[in-house]
Amino acid sequence: MARENLPSTPALLALRAAGVAFVPHLYPYVDKGGTRHSSASLGVDEHQVVKTIVLEAADKQPLVCLMHGDRQISTKQLARVLGVKSVQPCDPAVAHRHTGYLVGGTSPFGMRKPLPVYVERTILELPIIYVNGGARGLLVEIAPRVLGDLLGATAVDVAQVAEAR
Repeated sequence: MARENLPSTPALLALRAAGVAFVPHLYPYVDKGGTRHSSASLGVDEHQVVKTIVLEAADKQPLVCLMHGDRQISTKQLARVLGVKSVQPCDPAVAHRHTGYLVGGTSPFGMRKPLPVYVERTILELPIIYVNGGARGLLVEIAPRVLGDLLGATAVDVAQVAEAR
């Protein structure tokens, strides 16, 4: 893919600056299409598409959780793991203020301010993953080890099977 066709995002700049090998993939973004749409557009398994969810603990402290596209986060289990009363998704405007990204284009790389990152443990067992590259309609193909190496992501077991759509 020609580099000039890619949007310049903080995520891509962070990956390049860190010397991370990645393959960008553009696809036609559909509002509320989610990982089902992006995986179908790219012809990849939805389980390998990793969504970036911005959450906040009961004390309003933000955090990021990375989850398989075909799974959901058990916020109750995540709260137990973190030792907090509760965890819930951030309001999109609040998430934007924390990360600098719009919902649908949130990347764990190049966020406006560093946030604690938690990753579903089984993501780290995959040979390759596809994670948002910082713009709607852009995923980057990377090795999962980058999540720990570059983000210091903490592995957790908080997945639940996604509800039928």
